[in-house]
Amino acid sequence: MPLCYNNGFFPPAPLMPDDFARRLIDWQHRHGRHNLPWHSRDPYRVWLSEIMLQQTQVATVREYFPRFVAEFPDVAALAAAAQDDVLRLWAGLGYYSRARNLHKAAKQIMTQFDGRFPQSRGEWETLCGVGRSTAAAICAFTLNRREAILDGNVKRVLCRVFARDGDPADKAFEKRLWALAESLLPPDAADMPAYTQGLMDLGATVCKRGRPDCAACPMQARCLAYAQNRTAELPRRKKAAAPVHLPLFWLQLRTPDGRLLLEKRPQSGIWAGMHCLPCFENLSELYRFAAAYGLTPDDLTEHTAIAHRLTHRLLDITPFSAVLPQAPATDSGWQNTQQIRKSALPKPLSSWLAQQNLL
Repeated sequence: MPLCYNNGFFPPAPLMPDDFARRLIDWQHRHGRHNLPWHSRDPYRVWLSEIMLQQTQVATVREYFPRFVAEFPDVAALAAAAQDDVLRLWAGLGYYSRARNLHKAAKQIMTQFDGRFPQSRGEWETLCGVGRSTAAAICAFTLNRREAILDGNVKRVLCRVFARDGDPADKAFEKRLWALAESLLPPDAADMPAYTQGLMDLGATVCKRGRPDCAACPMQARCLAYAQNRTAELPRRKKAAAPVHLPLFWLQLRTPDGRLLLEKRPQSGIWAGMHCLPCFENLSELYRFAAAYGLTPDDLTEHTAIAHRLTHRLLDITPFSAVLPQAPATDSGWQNTQQIRKSALPKPLSSWLAQQNLL
């Protein structure tokens, strides 16, 4: 007996590349997202949006993007900015290495490309923080280049429509997905912006990870995962690594006139390049630091711990605070409220200082 799917219907024939592209482009024109603030042929705005949208929802980026562009309207302004100012505007968006790489790449464009934007995917990939898929998207949107993208949304669409099953951590499987993505590109380069945006829109708004809206999908009638009742199974998820618990201790020192001591974090590690209260991995280090200011453990007030999740870490932050009996010998690092508001602070710190009425 022949195998049947979906209440007795025979499986559909796989989509041919031209049919896939045509369906997607037509759907994007009618139902895709339009008039987002970064929809432009301007490579600066497209590049910035692609970096911001990495592992971040559109709704969040819509909030940050206008403020960032208002402060840094072009690549020259971004390259000339201080890292502190870039990180300050990025604060709360997460994955701060993106901001640091964006700043470095702006400097690369000004020095290595004489202020002109790269003209090929290969050139874009020489910039800090720009990988193959990001470079391809920029070229597709700004230069109509026939370049394939393969972010998480696109992988989900392809794995479902073409029933591609494999370990997401397997490089050979990813290579096959790249080959599939390249085979589906529309023949007319003028269609590349709509096609690329369509892939992003379809994965983000219809072919979602949980509860996909198959009834609204232009591929439903030819989707192999839908025909095989495997939309919940495909694509297979990566095995999530258990988060590493990391205890941290903050020391909030305040001068008699209300200034706080902030330190610039190293250029690598947690909150790299940002300003933070003195931060320690154990209490003995915190006590030694406090002793340099004439404070004993009994002089310190312990506050309720703060839980903060990073990608692969779960931070358990315990703040301590104290008011110095007299002004410090140097002004270096001591900031008043106005200065703190201009500093790039980690999100959990800015939230906590606000709760303490110190921001």
